[in-house]
Amino acid sequence: MSEDQYRLLPSVDRVLADARFAAHSGDRLVTAVVRETLEAARARIAAGEPAPAYEAVVADALRRLQDEREPPLRPLINATGVILHTNLGRAPLAVEAVQAMAAGSGYGNLELDLASGRRGSRHALLAPLVRRLTGAEAAIAVNNNAAAVLLALSALCARREVVISRGELVEIGGGFRVPDVMRQSGAKLVEVGTTNRTRLADYADAIGPRTAALMRVHASNFRIRGFTEAPALDALAALAHERGVLLIDDLGSGCLLDTTSWGLPAEPRPQDAITAGADVVLFSGDKLLGGPQAGIAAGRRERIDTMRRHPLARAVRLDKSSIAGLAATLRLYAEGRAEERLPVWRMIAAPVDALAARARAIAATVPGAEVRDARAAVGGGALPDESLPSKAVGLPAGSGARATRLLAALRARGVIARIEDDAVLLDVRTIDPGEDARAAAALREALASSG
Repeated sequence: MSEDQYRLLPSVDRVLADARFAAHSGDRLVTAVVRETLEAARARIAAGEPAPAYEAVVADALRRLQDEREPPLRPLINATGVILHTNLGRAPLAVEAVQAMAAGSGYGNLELDLASGRRGSRHALLAPLVRRLTGAEAAIAVNNNAAAVLLALSALCARREVVISRGELVEIGGGFRVPDVMRQSGAKLVEVGTTNRTRLADYADAIGPRTAALMRVHASNFRIRGFTEAPALDALAALAHERGVLLIDDLGSGCLLDTTSWGLPAEPRPQDAITAGADVVLFSGDKLLGGPQAGIAAGRRERIDTMRRHPLARAVRLDKSSIAGLAATLRLYAEGRAEERLPVWRMIAAPVDALAARARAIAATVPGAEVRDARAAVGGGALPDESLPSKAVGLPAGSGARATRLLAALRARGVIARIEDDAVLLDVRTIDPGEDARAAAALREALASSG
């Protein structure tokens, strides 16, 4: 019986000869997709299913071909209200950064000193901007902040001890744990204090002949409240230097601006850590800094040079496009235009009245939509428990199941929203104003298709 079913399947050549594939004659991808489609049909027959009809085979092959030709990274509208949404790529880039990355995709002076004609260093392309913005003596950029932490510990602390507060042994997204990174680097972790209280004396008592550094890790994705204590960074720096060890400060989010200007708590900044006396400061490029994925280490020249010469530095170095994009982003800060040009800061700074006007304009084009008060989060492991007042376009769904269907229909149209109280909400704080019309159209289509 199954042999008869196999014979009902069309041949590869017959499918390729179909008029719907004629335009792709000789295309190796098309041939491969047709073969995979027929192999999948044979597998279903082997499992006891009947052979699919010819039209079903062609339709399956066309669907597979369309999926193959879709770019793997699709542009989306972020209507979740989370500004630095890790699943959606964190910080949207400034136009200047996108243009710089495109321009930097060809040949360029990545490792060529144009003045001498000799080999140069890719690290020299970013270091002057980082030094200007942070006051550090030297800087190096790698492919993310986890890599920066690993490189710093490997280059400066391997086979020696690093003293850290128990309350800072954090885990961030993806299972990244500070103790695991320390072990990978070869450094030995020495925990001091308690979860909620660590005093300067705790660090002092732990320093011994094998101590390489004191390390502070910013608890960027959680808060410990109540009966807490931690020494100031300048006090830690003074202790470290008095005892002949380093102070490494892992800030995480890479915030260069004063967040209190927008009613948010103060987020630690690299320039403040340098001023306080940290030897090496580590931070991200793709969070509050607003650039492409990167990890930046800034600090004392001798320490940064040691990191740059370490073999791991080559394994985690930045590619040319990321260097171009990060340089363009840092230049906006140097020119004093970050608040105006970087999408992250424009979203944070957007006034609620302007958000309400945009929400009303979108809602007016969608049957049953209403404007709702909302709270938007910074996200990306920055400023936990803090939110900004916002406005959202809401569609009461009547049931969780209908809300889930509507959410899926929006995703299919490139809009990522959220459900709250059985209503689908599109938070306009995280929608670029230029995408309002597209978001409204997607919402109307999704509403019509989801029933």
